[in-house]
Amino acid sequence: MTTHTFDAPQLDAPRGDLDQKPGARHTRSALLRRYQGQATRREVRRDVLTVGAWSLIATSIALFLADNGIRYFATLGGAITALGIIAGLVATAFMCLMLVLTARVPVIDATLGQDRATSLHAKLGRGMVFGLLAHGILLVYGYALSDKITPIATFTQLWTSSTDFIWACVAFLMLGVVGISSMVALRRKYPYEVWFGIHLTTYAAILASIPHQFSMSGMLAEGTWGRPFWAAMWLVTGGLMLAYRVILPILASLTHQFTVSRVTPVGPDAVSIEVTGRKVKELQARGGHWLNWRFLTPELAGQPHPFSLSAEPTDSTLRITVRNLGEGTARLMSLKPGTKVAIEGPYGMFTDASRTTDKVVLLGAGIGIAPIRALLESTEFAPGDAAVILRASTPDELYLLDEVVALCEAKGASLALLVGPRAGQSWVPVTDAGATLIDFVPWAAEADVYVCGPNPWMEAVLADVAACGIPAGARREVRLVTAPAAQARGAIRYAGSSPQPCARPGRVLYWPRD
Repeated sequence: MTTHTFDAPQLDAPRGDLDQKPGARHTRSALLRRYQGQATRREVRRDVLTVGAWSLIATSIALFLADNGIRYFATLGGAITALGIIAGLVATAFMCLMLVLTARVPVIDATLGQDRATSLHAKLGRGMVFGLLAHGILLVYGYALSDKITPIATFTQLWTSSTDFIWACVAFLMLGVVGISSMVALRRKYPYEVWFGIHLTTYAAILASIPHQFSMSGMLAEGTWGRPFWAAMWLVTGGLMLAYRVILPILASLTHQFTVSRVTPVGPDAVSIEVTGRKVKELQARGGHWLNWRFLTPELAGQPHPFSLSAEPTDSTLRITVRNLGEGTARLMSLKPGTKVAIEGPYGMFTDASRTTDKVVLLGAGIGIAPIRALLESTEFAPGDAAVILRASTPDELYLLDEVVALCEAKGASLALLVGPRAGQSWVPVTDAGATLIDFVPWAAEADVYVCGPNPWMEAVLADVAACGIPAGARREVRLVTAPAAQARGAIRYAGSSPQPCARPGRVLYWPRD
C-alpha cells in the first residue's frame, strides 16, 4: 500500500488527543443525543407510514367484504370472482401508493428519501401489474363458471357490452408498456426524454382504468362503503401529485426568482453554477439536498436536471457543480449569467437530517465529490469524528479539492485521496488493492456512512460497508451515471498548499494539525 503522510500522527491519535481537550466529550455527547433523537423520530414516522399503507390495503378488502362480499364465496364461480375483485382492489391500492411515493411529499421524502421511495415505487408497480393481470383472469374465469360458458365467450360478452371494459383493457396494456420501458436494461437504450415520455403514459392508463371501477362493479355502487373510500383515495392521490409536482414548484420558482449569477470552471470538464434568488432560507435547502433544475433558455427549458448542491446555501445563493457527461450537461458548460432558473425541491436524505450518530464517514468519487463537499460543510461533528475519502482515476477528477481540504482543516476531519485505476472490482486504486474501509477509518463501524459516485464504484463501496458491519440504517447514498473513467495520469500529494503530481498513483492521508 502506497501511503504518503504529512506531519500526521497515527490514525487513532487525533481521537485520543481530542478526548483530553476540555469540552470535547460534552460536544460529542450532545451531538450523539441529537442525532440519535432524530433517528428515533424518523423510525417512528417510517412505522406510521408503513402501518398506514397496509391499513389502506386492508381497509379496501374489509369494505368489499362488508358490502356483502362474503356472499360471493357461496359457489366456486363466486369465490373465484371474489378473489379477482380482491386482486383488483390490492392492485388499485398499490397504484395509489406508488403515485404518492413519487409525489415528493415532504414527510415521505424526509422519512424514506427519494432513492428508497423510488425503489418501493418500482416494486409496487410490478405488484400492480401482476395484480391487475390476476384481476382480469380470475374475473373472466369466475364469470364463466357462474354463467356456465367459456372464458372466451365471457370476454367477448364483456368487450361488446361495455366501453369502460375496453378502456380498462387498454389501460392494462399501457401499464405493461410502462413496466417494460422501466426495466433498467431497456431504459439504457433510450434517451431520457423518450423514456420519460413513455412513462407519462402511466397517468393516461390510470385515468382510463378508473371508469370501469364505478360502472361495472356493484361494490362501488351508490350506497356502498367502498364508493366514498375509493373516491377519497383517488382525490387525495391526485391532489398530492398536483400540489407537490406542479403547483408548489411553480410557486417556489416565482417566489425565489433564481437567476444564474456566476459560472466558474472547476476543472477541464466541469463548472460550478451559482444562482442568486430571494428568500433562499425559506427554501430550507441543506448541503447534500438535490433539486430539479430547469435553465430557462430555448435549448434547456424542457430538460429537468437533477443536481445536488455542492455548497451549503447562503441567504441569497445556491450552488451546483456539473460535469460534462453528454449533450445535456455539455450545454451547461457555456451557461450565461442572467439566465432564469426554475426549480423543484429540495429533495433527498443525503443530508445532516439523516444522521444517526456522532461520527461520520463521507466517500465521494469524481463529480460525486460535489455533494460530499456540501455535506461536509453543513453537517456537525467533533474534531476527529469525521473522515473524508475522495476517489478519482486522475488528478483532474478531484473536483473542488481545495475547498474540501479547507473544510477538513477548519472542522477537524481527516482526508484521504485515492487516485489511480481501480483494482479490479474493488473501490480502491491498484496501489491499495485489498484495502477495506476499516483500513482507512478504523472506527467506521461506529459511524454514519455517506457515499456518492458512479454506480459500479458505489456498489463496491457499499459491499465493503456491509462487510464492515455497518447497519443499513446508517448508510446513505446518491447514485451517479458517469462516463468511463480515464486512465490514471498520476496521484495527488497534499502538503498544505496546492496539489502536486506524484510519481505514481497512490493515496494521501491528510490530518488537520492541532
